[in-house]
Amino acid sequence: MTIPELLSNSKTIAVVGLSSDPFRPSYGVSEYMQQAGYRIIPVNPKETEVLGEKAYTKLSDIPFPVDIVNIFRRPVDVPPVVDEAIRIGAKSIWMQSGITHPEAAERAEAAGLTVVMDRCIMIEHRRR
Repeated sequence: MTIPELLSNSKTIAVVGLSSDPFRPSYGVSEYMQQAGYRIIPVNPKETEVLGEKAYTKLSDIPFPVDIVNIFRRPVDVPPVVDEAIRIGAKSIWMQSGITHPEAAERAEAAGLTVVMDRCIMIEHRRR
């Protein structure tokens, strides 16, 4: 699936590492995506609500389907997020700019998920 197809076919984005700090990149990118019509689901154990949406401690706490798991975490933190995304039946993994983890990406792809690495979802959305 191409990036434009992924963005067109997705509505719900779980953002792992989303902070309520408006100066953090995760906040600005998520705010943009929310304003573009996506439902943003914060996943951060340190938050209770971000951008008007209830925050969840982990992906498996989200009680509804997720299209994209957008990761704002260090590469070393990516594998458990990917494993959990596979377990909950997410459709895709998106690792933000500067974030790659080839082994985790391979596991996700083997499980049928679309994987995007080292790209900003906001920039890609603007290109559509």
